[in-house]
Parts: sequence; C-alpha cells; structure tokens
Amino acid sequence: MSLKNKAARTMTNDFQEKAWSGRESWRVFGIMAEFVEATERLHSVMPAVSIFGSARTLPDHPYYELTEQIARQLSDAGFSVISGGGPGIMEAANKGAYYGESPSIGLNIQLPHEQHRNVYQDVSQTFRHFFARKYMFVKLATAYVVLPGGFGTLDELMEALTLVQTGKTRRMPIILVRSDFWRGMLEWLQNVLVAEGMIAPEDMDLIQLIDEPAEVVDAIFKYYETRGFEPSVAEREIQLNL
Repeated sequence: MSLKNKAARTMTNDFQEKAWSGRESWRVFGIMAEFVEATERLHSVMPAVSIFGSARTLPDHPYYELTEQIARQLSDAGFSVISGGGPGIMEAANKGAYYGESPSIGLNIQLPHEQHRNVYQDVSQTFRHFFARKYMFVKLATAYVVLPGGFGTLDELMEALTLVQTGKTRRMPIILVRSDFWRGMLEWLQNVLVAEGMIAPEDMDLIQLIDEPAEVVDAIFKYYETRGFEPSVAEREIQLNL
C-alpha cells in the first residue's frame, strides 16, 4: 500500500472515530431527557411496589396466576404496582393492579426481541436505556417482589440487594416468591458467599421468602408500620446519589 493510500485510510478512520465519539457524547442528552421525563411524570407515585419476573411465563402458568393475585391484593391495599411493562410476569403484575384500586404502572424498554407493551397499564413510560429504567424501579419502590425469572430478573434482584447492602438506597423489603424456585440460590448464597466471607451473615436478612399473596402484603405493611412510607430527609439525600 502506498504512503498516499495509508494516509487516506488514516484520515478516514480518524473521521469515523470522531463522528462516533460525537454521537456518543450527544447521547448523554437523550439519557438526561429520559431521567427528566420519567421523574416528572412519576413523581407522585407513592407508595409503590416493583414486581419482577420472567417475560416468558404464559398466562396459563401457575406463576402468572400467582403474580396476578399478589398484584391485585397490593393494589387493593393502596400500593401502586410497577412492572417492566412487557409480557409474562410483567403482564400479570400489571393486570392484577389494573383491575385493583391503585394505579398499574409499566416501565417499558425498547428491545430487539421479547418486549412488547402489555395492555394493562394506567401509566406507561418507555425507556431506551436500561440504567435509566432501573433507576426508576428503585427510586419509586417501597418494596421489591420477585417472582421466578431469568437473567433480567436476577439482574434486578442483585442490583436491589447491592444498593441496599451498600447504603445507596434506603432499606426496603425484598421478597422472593415461590420457595421451591429460589431455595437452591439461597442455599448457595449461605453456603458459599457467607461461608467464604464474600458477604456478611446479616446480609441474608435483606431477603424474605414468602409464598402466599396475603402474606406478601402483610410483610410490607409490617415493615413500614413504625416508619411510614414517605422517605425521610436522609433517605431523600441518599437517593440523590443513587
């Protein structure tokens, strides 16, 4: 290759790199817009419970019916119910809340596969960026209820545990539903992570295992009966650094 051709290729590569960097920098404004829009639109949602679980669970599956029952009881008890807005467990959560007394909220995400907006949403907010969406799940929640699911569900669960453990968000009930599904993971956490000093023994207290819908609602009320649902001044300050 001649020196002239090498120089031309270098110039082309430099131009492409600068163009890419420019697009990446401007993307920050799109992320900011998502945060602003979601915060303004959802600021009055309180108290709320975020429910997570598999997008692949079909309506005739027992997990779907169980989720719908939990969401309906939470909604009738005065909790807005937040889900990822898609199919499966997310749809069941929105459906239960939709026919209940309190708002059904879907935080939808644009994905190449799987995600489509379910119809059981009183309030629907769509995100392009996972981390902006995940921030809203945590910011709005007074409790996490986690049904069986895959990588996305585990991601949400572990992020919630990490944020509470490290004090980056206020402590809240984190409830796993369906003991038979979660027991193996909990045994591994206890027998490996605790045993090897990767987490403290008391970190296991962040997790509750509950199977009955009414007991899920009772556990959330019991946690807040002496402190109230409204975040304290200190907790609001913590959220500003989330």
